[in-house]
Amino acid sequence: MGTLYLVPTPVGNLEDITLRALRILKEADLVLAEDTRTSGILLKHFDIKNQLVSHHKFNEHQTAEAFAARMAAGEVMALISDAGTPGISDPGFMLVRACVARGVTVQCLPGPTAFVPALVASGLPCERFTFEGFLPQKKGRATRLAALAEEPRTMIFYESPYRVVKTLGQFCETFGPDRRCSACREISKVHEESVRGTLSEVLAHFTEHEPRGEFVIVVEGCEQTKKKRSKDYQKDKENASHD
Repeated sequence: MGTLYLVPTPVGNLEDITLRALRILKEADLVLAEDTRTSGILLKHFDIKNQLVSHHKFNEHQTAEAFAARMAAGEVMALISDAGTPGISDPGFMLVRACVARGVTVQCLPGPTAFVPALVASGLPCERFTFEGFLPQKKGRATRLAALAEEPRTMIFYESPYRVVKTLGQFCETFGPDRRCSACREISKVHEESVRGTLSEVLAHFTEHEPRGEFVIVVEGCEQTKKKRSKDYQKDKENASHD
């Protein structure tokens, strides 16, 4: 029986890769990559000469079972995405599911994931949060936002620079312009930047300054929902003490 390793790769600075990740990428029988051109640059930088095969969102439905079967027969494979941890808004879930179904060992190495540093550095509560990733671009987008309007936990979104202004505008409409947020871009890169403030303030900033790089937007949860749940909890405790 083989093994599938999910190997996080740097979201910015190449020094963020771990020694274990480099060893796995060298020793695996095969490296499955979201984009072989992007991953080829990474492997070349670290002088890793291993075979790269495409495994991305356009072919994972067709390739997951075949790769899982090969691992069940004894091969060891490493899965990497263009940046960050495979499966987090990147391909990976289908292959993991296929491997688990066949009894193949699946190990995910700890490593870079863009939303974690953005959340921790946001200044917003991070003991409880909901990761939303990329919102639907068209169908279902308004419904999803409406469902999050009263979410009490800190919310985390991924967004491209081309839609950041539009998305922040929709957040203002749905969550209210005074909701606090942090928009972090170019994480772990030379021009890393976090813009913090209310949604209206952050929107004004990126309306004036052209957004560049991939974004993680962290939005404060609904304070009214938090207060209501706190009151309900206190009532339940009081009722329980009287029983």
